[in-house]
Amino acid sequence: MTTGDQAPHHPREDNAPAAVEDKVGAKAKALLDNAREFAERATALLAAPEALRESARLQIDVLADQETQAALAARPITDLRRLAGKGARLGALADAGYRTVAHVVGTTPTSLQAVPGIGPQSAQQISAAAHRLARDVRQEIRVRFDPDQRRTGETQLLATLAAARNADSVRGSLQEELRQFTAHAGHLVREARPTAGRIRMWFTFGKRKRSALAALAQLDALLAAPRTSGLRHTVDEQERAVDPASHPPEQLWREYSQDAADFNALLSTLGGHGDSDDGEAAQGFLPEELRQQITAVPLDTGLLKATLRGYQVFGAQYAIHREHSILGDEMGLGKTVQALAAMTHLATMGQARFLVVCPASVQINWLNEIRKHTALTGHSLHGADRATAADRWRRTGGVAVTTFTTLGRLDRVADAGIALLVVDEAHYVKNPEAQRSQHVAAIVAKAQRALFLTGTPMENRVEEFRTLVHYLQPRVARGLDAADAVAGAKRFRRAVAPVYLRRNQEDVLTELPDKIEVEDWVRFSQADATAYATAVRAKNLMRMRQAAFHSPDSAKLGRLAEIVDEAREDGRKVVVFSNFLDVLQTIHNRLGKSVTGALTGSVQPEARQRLVDTFSRHEGHAVLLSQIEAGGVGLNIQAASVVVIAEPQWKPSTEEQAIARAHRMGQVRKVQVHRLLAKDSVDERLREVQERKSLLFAEFARKSDAKDADRRSVDTGEHRPDFLDDDAIPVPQRIIRAEQLRLGIDS
Repeated sequence: MTTGDQAPHHPREDNAPAAVEDKVGAKAKALLDNAREFAERATALLAAPEALRESARLQIDVLADQETQAALAARPITDLRRLAGKGARLGALADAGYRTVAHVVGTTPTSLQAVPGIGPQSAQQISAAAHRLARDVRQEIRVRFDPDQRRTGETQLLATLAAARNADSVRGSLQEELRQFTAHAGHLVREARPTAGRIRMWFTFGKRKRSALAALAQLDALLAAPRTSGLRHTVDEQERAVDPASHPPEQLWREYSQDAADFNALLSTLGGHGDSDDGEAAQGFLPEELRQQITAVPLDTGLLKATLRGYQVFGAQYAIHREHSILGDEMGLGKTVQALAAMTHLATMGQARFLVVCPASVQINWLNEIRKHTALTGHSLHGADRATAADRWRRTGGVAVTTFTTLGRLDRVADAGIALLVVDEAHYVKNPEAQRSQHVAAIVAKAQRALFLTGTPMENRVEEFRTLVHYLQPRVARGLDAADAVAGAKRFRRAVAPVYLRRNQEDVLTELPDKIEVEDWVRFSQADATAYATAVRAKNLMRMRQAAFHSPDSAKLGRLAEIVDEAREDGRKVVVFSNFLDVLQTIHNRLGKSVTGALTGSVQPEARQRLVDTFSRHEGHAVLLSQIEAGGVGLNIQAASVVVIAEPQWKPSTEEQAIARAHRMGQVRKVQVHRLLAKDSVDERLREVQERKSLLFAEFARKSDAKDADRRSVDTGEHRPDFLDDDAIPVPQRIIRAEQLRLGIDS
């Protein structure tokens, strides 16, 4: 007998196509191999999303480890003092060359023990403290893409994510067709397997032989079909799309800049932002058991007009469940509406009276928010008719709003049956010896629930924080450990979970880059100073605010031009906000062709979006001008990474909303915020108002040219003019009068 493909001729079976029978042997084997190879490629393509995600996770771990090492290398060994305990001779280690936490993590207790003065116990304590800190720091690390640096590791991860996005798309569009092909082809390959060798076919008879030949014929037809040819071509293309190596770096970073939100959403599901998108960050990194308890009771929003985001729902549930707690969310995340949501929920449960204690500067805002966001009635317990208003509140219920100063003058408020006491800007009561602190403490003791609101981070002020907690939950206050704060914000929040909930922007918008805010103080040019004095003399506050842009040699205009020039060199886009059309026109004249458009109140909403789109699509550097009320809300301008506020606004929220047009989801660069401010001008006054300080006007406490020129101006010795502290006089009038006094201008 001959061997291999040279087997003797076997009589042809009935109904066996001659053309197919002629393929038996090498041609059939090649056909089967071709089908198997294509089926394997199709299967791999369908499995690519999981494979690429696993690869991305490994890359994220590498990047996070590198960032952790860099963070530890930047932390001095003295950061271990609280964690290592008393007696740890860190100075001896520093003298021996162990100057950073990274140095300690990178060695062994035995090596530390070799340092003179370091015994076995100290070596173990210090090493354990360093590794504990390293673990905590590692948990805090969040991988972010920096398009300005374009580090190799980040580019590789970006390529993997781009490939994963394509793989998701492929699986969505081709999954059914590829699975049908692989299932059908797999069945035919199994049936036609005997046809791969002539000897094997020689010993295959009857129905089995006919079946093998028929399967081979069908497989041949399947692979030759136009539909399969098109599918093969598609697989060829998509294999390149899901291959990270096929994505050029320049194209990758361009795609990222255009669609950062999608890339970062995928990154967050892989743990690249610290935690998967499972709600833990939005729920303040609280222990799982506590989170389940808090969310067990649905929030009733029947009396709430606002639509809450998920983390805001949880914040309200937290306040209700914990009863006495602190909501410490970062500014802009809506602490007020979360407190109102808690009130409306309790109101639907039959509770009647709620009390808000806040600084005088935000009392009206609270009343406006109550009216805007809830069906509850607001009562102002401030001013001459506060007693009458308090009686009405006790009779009818609703939300009473008073100030820290007024609280101590109110009678029978503590005994009114307060369902929820809200203390806004609660850091105002951090001094337990102050009268307002004692008044608040007395109300807290009798209220059914109490919620302190403060956007001031507490991680670096543990003693102050302990004071606040003591008002609410003395037992928890006694157990606070400053070492928890050393380990990091997340660790701190978990430690104080029974009383303190804080979410930062990066907690709920984990991909958001940093924001760098700079105050650019300049001095008036001579022409601007003259224009300013004229405006003060005329009691024209609007002209006072615009005077710094009066002349061509304006110092503000010069500083703005420098900022724009720097942005041009870095290829960054700039958005400039001002309240005044004249200022925007002056800026436009100075910057010229760099300006792509101006958003003003007269521009219709549709046209505003077109201006933003033109600005965003512009290749490289560009400048967009905007009235702060027109462009400060409702628009996404994340193409800009440099924000300039031409003059301070009355409310910080106005500026923050404007900045948030750029510093928002989809932003890929660190956002630089420049506030242009003129010394010795109304800008200083407005900044004081923004910061909720009293109108201090430090100029009255020092010698000045204006005072020397006219002793009548402010020759008051150590006394402040009474009108500065008279709340009955509107702030704008007080500002104008104060500037007249400072400049020696008669009223």
